[in-house]
Amino acid sequence: MDNPVQLRAVTEGDLDVIEGWRQDADHQSEFGNFMSMQRRNGKLRQDWLDGGLLSEDGGMLVVVAAGDPVGDVQWHLVHYGPNAGSQALNIGIALAPQARGRGFGSAAQALLAEYLFAHTTVNRVEASTDVENLAEQRALEKAGFTREGVLRGAQYRQGEWHDMVSYGMVRSDLQRR
Repeated sequence: MDNPVQLRAVTEGDLDVIEGWRQDADHQSEFGNFMSMQRRNGKLRQDWLDGGLLSEDGGMLVVVAAGDPVGDVQWHLVHYGPNAGSQALNIGIALAPQARGRGFGSAAQALLAEYLFAHTTVNRVEASTDVENLAEQRALEKAGFTREGVLRGAQYRQGEWHDMVSYGMVRSDLQRR
Protein backbone atom coordinates (compact mmCIF):
# COMPACT_ATOMS: atom_id res chain seq x y z
CA MET A 1 0.00 0.00 0.00
CA ASP A 2 1.28 3.46 -0.88
CA ASN A 3 1.92 5.95 1.87
CA PRO A 4 -1.03 8.38 2.06
CA VAL A 5 1.29 11.31 2.79
CA GLN A 6 4.60 12.76 1.77
CA LEU A 7 6.93 15.15 3.52
CA ARG A 8 8.56 18.08 1.75
CA ALA A 9 10.46 21.25 2.53
CA VAL A 10 8.46 24.33 3.49
CA THR A 11 8.07 26.76 0.60
CA GLU A 12 7.35 30.45 0.83
CA GLY A 13 3.81 29.71 -0.32
CA ASP A 14 3.28 27.45 2.70
CA LEU A 15 4.11 30.14 5.25
CA ASP A 16 0.72 31.88 5.24
CA VAL A 17 -1.12 28.54 5.38
CA ILE A 18 0.95 27.38 8.36
CA GLU A 19 0.55 30.70 10.17
CA GLY A 20 -3.19 30.54 9.50
CA TRP A 21 -3.35 27.12 11.13
CA ARG A 22 -1.62 28.52 14.21
CA GLN A 23 -4.16 31.29 14.53
CA ASP A 24 -7.19 29.07 13.87
CA ALA A 25 -8.63 27.87 17.18
CA ASP A 26 -10.15 24.85 15.41
CA HIS A 27 -6.67 23.73 14.29
CA GLN A 28 -5.40 23.74 17.84
CA SER A 29 -6.71 20.59 19.46
CA GLU A 30 -7.90 20.54 23.02
CA PHE A 31 -4.42 19.24 23.87
CA GLY A 32 -2.57 21.92 21.92
CA ASN A 33 0.66 21.21 20.13
CA PHE A 34 3.50 22.55 22.20
CA MET A 35 6.12 22.37 19.48
CA SER A 36 4.22 23.37 16.39
CA MET A 37 1.82 25.94 17.78
CA GLN A 38 4.13 27.83 20.08
CA ARG A 39 7.72 27.27 19.03
CA ARG A 40 7.62 29.25 15.80
CA ASN A 41 4.49 31.31 16.21
CA GLY A 42 5.15 34.87 15.07
CA LYS A 43 8.59 34.22 13.58
CA LEU A 44 7.98 31.50 11.04
CA ARG A 45 8.76 33.70 8.01
CA GLN A 46 12.01 34.97 9.51
CA ASP A 47 13.11 31.44 10.41
CA TRP A 48 12.31 30.34 6.85
CA LEU A 49 14.35 33.23 5.41
CA ASP A 50 17.24 32.46 7.77
CA GLY A 51 17.60 28.80 6.83
CA GLY A 52 14.56 27.29 5.16
CA LEU A 53 13.41 25.85 8.52
CA LEU A 54 16.11 23.17 8.36
CA SER A 55 19.20 23.22 10.57
CA GLU A 56 21.46 20.87 12.49
CA ASP A 57 19.44 21.50 15.65
CA GLY A 58 15.92 21.15 14.27
CA GLY A 59 13.53 21.75 11.47
CA MET A 60 10.11 21.62 9.92
CA LEU A 61 8.64 19.81 6.92
CA VAL A 62 5.17 20.06 5.39
CA VAL A 63 2.85 17.04 5.44
CA VAL A 64 1.21 16.68 2.03
CA ALA A 65 -1.77 14.46 1.12
CA ALA A 66 -3.18 14.27 -2.40
CA GLY A 67 -0.94 17.21 -3.35
CA ASP A 68 -2.26 19.55 -0.64
CA PRO A 69 -0.54 20.64 2.58
CA VAL A 70 -2.43 19.17 5.54
CA GLY A 71 -0.01 19.83 8.39
CA ASP A 72 3.59 19.99 9.47
CA VAL A 73 6.13 17.96 11.39
CA GLN A 74 8.93 19.46 13.43
CA TRP A 75 11.93 18.31 15.42
CA HIS A 76 14.51 19.73 17.76
CA LEU A 77 17.67 18.46 19.39
CA VAL A 78 17.73 17.29 23.03
CA HIS A 79 20.79 16.29 25.05
CA TYR A 80 21.16 13.29 27.35
CA GLY A 81 24.80 13.43 28.27
CA PRO A 82 28.06 15.31 28.19
CA ASN A 83 29.18 14.28 24.69
CA ALA A 84 27.81 15.08 21.24
CA GLY A 85 26.76 11.47 20.72
CA SER A 86 24.29 11.63 23.61
CA GLN A 87 21.64 13.48 21.63
CA ALA A 88 18.16 12.67 20.41
CA LEU A 89 15.63 14.40 18.21
CA ASN A 90 12.22 15.23 19.71
CA ILE A 91 9.42 15.40 17.15
CA GLY A 92 5.98 16.98 17.01
CA ILE A 93 3.14 17.12 14.50
CA ALA A 94 0.22 19.42 13.74
CA LEU A 95 -2.53 18.40 11.32
CA ALA A 96 -5.38 20.48 9.98
CA PRO A 97 -8.73 19.34 11.47
CA GLN A 98 -9.95 17.87 8.16
CA ALA A 99 -6.80 15.70 7.96
CA ARG A 100 -7.20 14.06 11.36
CA GLY A 101 -8.39 10.49 11.83
CA ARG A 102 -7.31 9.41 8.34
CA GLY A 103 -3.93 7.80 9.16
CA PHE A 104 -1.94 10.83 8.02
CA GLY A 105 -0.39 11.43 11.46
CA SER A 106 1.04 7.95 11.90
CA ALA A 107 2.26 7.87 8.29
CA ALA A 108 3.91 11.29 8.57
CA GLN A 109 5.61 10.48 11.88
CA ALA A 110 6.94 7.17 10.50
CA LEU A 111 8.31 9.00 7.44
CA LEU A 112 9.86 11.67 9.65
CA ALA A 113 11.63 9.09 11.83
CA GLU A 114 13.01 7.38 8.70
CA TYR A 115 14.11 10.77 7.31
CA LEU A 116 15.86 11.75 10.54
CA PHE A 117 17.70 8.43 10.87
CA ALA A 118 18.78 8.68 7.21
CA HIS A 119 20.02 12.29 7.47
CA THR A 120 21.48 12.48 10.97
CA THR A 121 23.67 10.39 13.24
CA VAL A 122 21.26 10.32 16.20
CA ASN A 123 20.38 6.93 17.62
CA ARG A 124 17.06 8.07 19.12
CA VAL A 125 13.93 9.89 17.93
CA GLU A 126 11.33 10.65 20.58
CA ALA A 127 7.93 12.23 21.05
CA SER A 128 5.54 12.95 23.88
CA THR A 129 1.86 13.73 24.11
CA ASP A 130 -0.77 14.48 26.73
CA VAL A 131 -1.91 11.34 28.58
CA GLU A 132 -5.47 12.10 27.45
CA ASN A 133 -4.52 12.37 23.75
CA LEU A 134 -5.32 8.77 22.86
CA ALA A 135 -5.42 9.46 19.11
CA GLU A 136 -1.82 10.66 19.10
CA GLN A 137 -0.73 7.74 21.28
CA ARG A 138 -2.26 5.32 18.74
CA ALA A 139 -0.62 7.24 15.88
CA LEU A 140 2.83 7.07 17.48
CA GLU A 141 2.47 3.35 18.18
CA LYS A 142 1.29 2.70 14.61
CA ALA A 143 4.31 4.71 13.37
CA GLY A 144 6.62 2.30 15.23
CA PHE A 145 7.34 4.25 18.41
CA THR A 146 7.47 2.43 21.76
CA ARG A 147 5.61 3.79 24.78
CA GLU A 148 8.27 4.34 27.43
CA GLY A 149 6.48 5.90 30.35
CA VAL A 150 4.60 8.82 31.86
CA LEU A 151 6.26 12.15 32.56
CA ARG A 152 4.30 13.40 35.55
CA GLY A 153 3.42 17.09 35.57
CA ALA A 154 5.67 17.77 32.57
CA GLN A 155 3.53 20.31 30.72
CA TYR A 156 1.89 23.48 32.03
CA ARG A 157 -1.10 24.29 29.85
CA GLN A 158 -4.44 26.02 30.32
CA GLY A 159 -3.63 26.95 33.91
CA GLU A 160 -2.67 23.52 35.21
CA TRP A 161 0.00 20.83 35.04
CA HIS A 162 -0.55 17.87 32.72
CA ASP A 163 1.09 14.46 32.53
CA MET A 164 2.70 13.45 29.24
CA VAL A 165 3.31 10.02 27.73
CA SER A 166 6.83 9.52 26.37
CA TYR A 167 7.54 7.51 23.20
CA GLY A 168 10.84 6.58 21.60
CA MET A 169 12.34 4.88 18.59
CA VAL A 170 15.99 3.88 18.23
CA ARG A 171 17.84 3.28 15.00
CA SER A 172 17.75 -0.52 15.37
CA ASP A 173 13.93 -0.42 15.58
CA LEU A 174 13.79 0.44 11.87
CA GLN A 175 15.36 -2.89 11.00
CA ARG A 176 12.59 -4.75 12.86
CA ARG A 177 9.73 -3.10 10.96
